[in-house]
Amino acid sequence: MRWTCEYLKHPHLLSPSNLTRNLINTYKFAFLHIQHSSLVNGDSTYESKIKTLHANLIKNGSLLHNLQVGNRLLNLCVESLNFGYAQKLFDEMLYRDVRTWTIQLSGFARVGSFSSALDCFRRMQNECVWPNKFTLSSVLKCCSSLYELRMGKSVHGWIVTSGIGLDVALENSILDLYVKCEAFDYAKKLFVLMEDRDNVSWNIMVGAYLHIGEVEKSLCLFERLPEKGVACWNTIIDGLMKNGFQGIALELLYRMIISGHVFNKVTFSIALNLASSLSNVELGRRIHGCVLTFGVQDDRFIRNSLIDMYCKCGEMEKASVLFQKVSRDFLRMRNSKTSCEAEIVSWSSMISGYVRNGEYDDAFKTFRSMVCEQVGMSKFTLTSIVSACANAGILELGRQMHAYIMKVGHKIDAHLSSSLIDMYAKCGSLDDAWKIFKQTDNPNVVQWTSMISGCALHGQGREAVKLFEHMTKKGVRPNEVTFIGVLTACSHAGLLEDGCDYFKLMKGHDLKPGFEHFACMVDLYGRAGRLNEAKEFIYNNSLSHLSAVWRSLLSSCRLHKDFAMAKWVSEKLSQLEPCDAGPYILLSNMLATEHKWEESAKVRSLMKLRGVKKHPGQSWIQLKNLVHTFVAGDRSHPQDTKIYSYLERLIGRLKEIGYSSDVQMVIQDVEEEQGEVFLSLHSEKLALVYGIISTPCGTPIQIMKNLRVCTDCHNFIKCTSQLLDREIIVRDIRRFHHIKHGRCSCGDYW
Repeated sequence: MRWTCEYLKHPHLLSPSNLTRNLINTYKFAFLHIQHSSLVNGDSTYESKIKTLHANLIKNGSLLHNLQVGNRLLNLCVESLNFGYAQKLFDEMLYRDVRTWTIQLSGFARVGSFSSALDCFRRMQNECVWPNKFTLSSVLKCCSSLYELRMGKSVHGWIVTSGIGLDVALENSILDLYVKCEAFDYAKKLFVLMEDRDNVSWNIMVGAYLHIGEVEKSLCLFERLPEKGVACWNTIIDGLMKNGFQGIALELLYRMIISGHVFNKVTFSIALNLASSLSNVELGRRIHGCVLTFGVQDDRFIRNSLIDMYCKCGEMEKASVLFQKVSRDFLRMRNSKTSCEAEIVSWSSMISGYVRNGEYDDAFKTFRSMVCEQVGMSKFTLTSIVSACANAGILELGRQMHAYIMKVGHKIDAHLSSSLIDMYAKCGSLDDAWKIFKQTDNPNVVQWTSMISGCALHGQGREAVKLFEHMTKKGVRPNEVTFIGVLTACSHAGLLEDGCDYFKLMKGHDLKPGFEHFACMVDLYGRAGRLNEAKEFIYNNSLSHLSAVWRSLLSSCRLHKDFAMAKWVSEKLSQLEPCDAGPYILLSNMLATEHKWEESAKVRSLMKLRGVKKHPGQSWIQLKNLVHTFVAGDRSHPQDTKIYSYLERLIGRLKEIGYSSDVQMVIQDVEEEQGEVFLSLHSEKLALVYGIISTPCGTPIQIMKNLRVCTDCHNFIKCTSQLLDREIIVRDIRRFHHIKHGRCSCGDYW
């Protein structure tokens, strides 16, 4: 420090005549001191000290006469990331050697200005300055990042023809270039020809094989590794996980622990991501314990991985505890005018976690906090909150989110556009979904799929089929999700032949049907009354282990009142999922409709004996940004007296126009009059009545339900729409019912 001050106080010490070897060495210390005080102590006068030294050097002519001193000063400017100042200094230097050019070029590369770095290299060549290994390594890194394979190959060829000695670091740069530019044949040949390979060389090739999905070759290469460093373990475990081999990745993680390798921060992050992908909260807790033991719990990226792991494992309370520290850190850093991307990712992870676990209110609260605290919004965050609006069916909030996205100036890209289409469709406004779709230039497969699925959800099967045909004519290749949408549309619209044709068409697009496609086909056959064909389809395609296909067939048995098959299918389902209440409830209800009370009671008793609990039915309606939720027989609402009073009068008026309660839906052996009382208490009726008494005449009413709407409630709503001349929209767990003038869009086929 004393020597540095002397230079600043006595510029004559820097005169050309005094620049002896000892003085140059002393002067180097002055640069090092400035660098150390800035990087370690956060010295805010870093740039001013550089400028003071620069001024003194110019005044005494030292900068003009000593290239070493000029390079040192240029290096300080580059490391301070002041490239404007560095460029001016570079331009005024009369003499520039390979080190001068390399400092400038590598500085651009370090901050991601790869094009500027390559332009610098071209200027260097034009001035006939011979590059060294460090220069070439930086140039190759830039070529890799810009996927400039042609230029990278030219550099490689120049190195070979110029006779520059290749060390392992430079060969690794060339190897990395070929891998990142997906020139794998060149990479393989180079790797074979390399005489000296270090861990980096092996790691690059292991990663290359994983990138192209050749998992077996990557594992063989990994096993051949002479010394497996922590970076190699990280690469193979992460790559296996990304290729869908979580089980093998977990085995290797345990092997890594047994072999005594110490985890670094990257390993902890990968291990937590593995626990997330496996939804293995116990593994996640163990890794969390190791994080605490090693004292790296305050690392922002590890903390994000912990939050993400707990969210994906459904442990939102634990994720929330970790998040509290993140939000405090963000507020502290925001007050100090420091922004951190890691904290923003944490907010997004929490919102995504709440949406994933169905905790939409908490997702909305967290989002409101982000807006109030002026936290930066990523498209991932916006997509998550739009999905929350879609899943909760809250149209008004969805529209506000759309307006917010437009207001803050986020570009509505393909992913966000498809989310908005999906949101409007699931919130009941198919017209708005169409508007977004039609505003899209050259929609991609995701946007087409969202629109097709939206039409299917609203019972517009033929429109969905037209869309699919139009998409293929446009040359857009459908994916697996597209076929789920079009098969669902065919099923809901009863288009059996079309559905079978589209199922066969999947092979023509080299797509392998998944369990959702098979479930759609079983539903298609079942809804058409082809129950035996549906059963044969299940066995012919070896689907008997999938509960989804049996559940679909059971619904069709209910629709067509085939009690014998329903009982048989229900037994199959109870064997596969003994704790699922659905099959028990459906079979019990079917038996009750035939007044087989004893058999119905036995099913309920068996359900109780096995500890199976029924998921309670709920219906909700949004009015003035408030969501009102109802369950059957609900008396918790502040206006419950008014609701029940109006409901009683409404039922009386509906009976005058032909409505009669479908007492067959009652599952207890009671008198008909008592059965009507049970039916009148269904949650969707309560929600509908509250909507009627709370909105002006003629206003459309939209209701959401977490289960399938029953036959009696469906008839009740149709008659209500006819009596009051109201449009009523009901979204149940399967589809939308648009009911107007006493008719439903589903055609009573659901």
